[in-house]
Amino acid sequence: MQQAEQDICVLVSVQTPYISDEMLKEYFDELAFLVETLDAKAVKTFSQRLQMPDSRTYVGSGKLQEIKDYIESNEIEWVVFDDELSPSQLRNIERNLGCHILDRTQVILNIFAKRASSSHSKIQVALAEYKYMLPRLTRMWTHLDRQKGGLNMRGPGETQIETDKRILLSKISLLKEKLKDIDKQKSLQRKNRESLVRVALVGYTNVGKSSMMNMLAKSDVFAENKLFATLDTTIRKVVIENLPFLLTDTVGFIRKLPETLLESFKSTLDEVKEADLLVHVVDISHPDFENQINTVNNTLKEIGAADKEMIMVFNKIDNYSYIQKDEDDLTPKEKFNFSLEEWKQTWMANNKFPTIFVSVKEKDNIENFKKLLYDTIKVIHARIYPYNNFLYQTFDAEQTIEQ
Repeated sequence: MQQAEQDICVLVSVQTPYISDEMLKEYFDELAFLVETLDAKAVKTFSQRLQMPDSRTYVGSGKLQEIKDYIESNEIEWVVFDDELSPSQLRNIERNLGCHILDRTQVILNIFAKRASSSHSKIQVALAEYKYMLPRLTRMWTHLDRQKGGLNMRGPGETQIETDKRILLSKISLLKEKLKDIDKQKSLQRKNRESLVRVALVGYTNVGKSSMMNMLAKSDVFAENKLFATLDTTIRKVVIENLPFLLTDTVGFIRKLPETLLESFKSTLDEVKEADLLVHVVDISHPDFENQINTVNNTLKEIGAADKEMIMVFNKIDNYSYIQKDEDDLTPKEKFNFSLEEWKQTWMANNKFPTIFVSVKEKDNIENFKKLLYDTIKVIHARIYPYNNFLYQTFDAEQTIEQ
């Protein structure tokens, strides 16, 4: 989807019973943001209420015809679906629409491929792409389906598929071996680190984790208002007052994160699994932040990190605003921001984890956040390394580690 001129596309989703109209809009907004990250522009959305996606064409035949009429009259070349499509769905939809089809998994894989910069992340992404391609090889060779061989003979189409499958399996095996070597190196690096508490920033993509890393570590980790701005794990040695600790910035999570990526990024996610403390960063200004919290928590469960100690940090309070409602007032409504005291009275402040509200961009409440981080890490350090408390009395604050 990357050309000199910006590609245009339409978005398609199925609205199952548990998806409200508001959620559907947020899902489309996120999908539009994803394709925008690939330098494309979504010009229209199509949705259909179904109990579940159609097993043959994702949406019903009538909706598919509606999509076809629109893309033909508007010369649209790309249609993007907000779910992972099966090989048969991809084949049937392409046959009906006669244009390029991308599903959500392909979009995310393409973004990861675009963002990968280190050899480690490039191998991880390539492995995920090959795993995705493997069951979908048949749709690449449908033009040979009619060329059949004789009795007990394989036709050229099947021969080509089998050849490509062997090549792909060989590449997957090679990449897995490379990742095993990298995993061993990463594991050794973690063991060789000094006896410091390990803190990992986790959260939905684009919530401000890299900006928080830059603020705490006074570093220059790449941060941008796009999804998955950074893929490579970055580790910094940070000091708050006299207390040193290791701070890790990890890849952001997202709804329907492809299973192949979770598998391929195992060594990266191990930094989360082996952390002593998780700092869960939430974009409080996002309309769907509650579901984003649930997505992150579910992903942490999948990777075996749900039982970690955690601090909840609701970021971007400067972007959050509400309109004061007064039915009898005809004057234009004015937007208001919550004060910190008002934030402390909200339901978000009453959960099982220590919670704080900040704006990294505007530096709001950052000193209190640092104090909370300091107090929490000091207790963890004393528990894990009872004989090494002298470390945070003699530490050189200028030391850093990047991975």
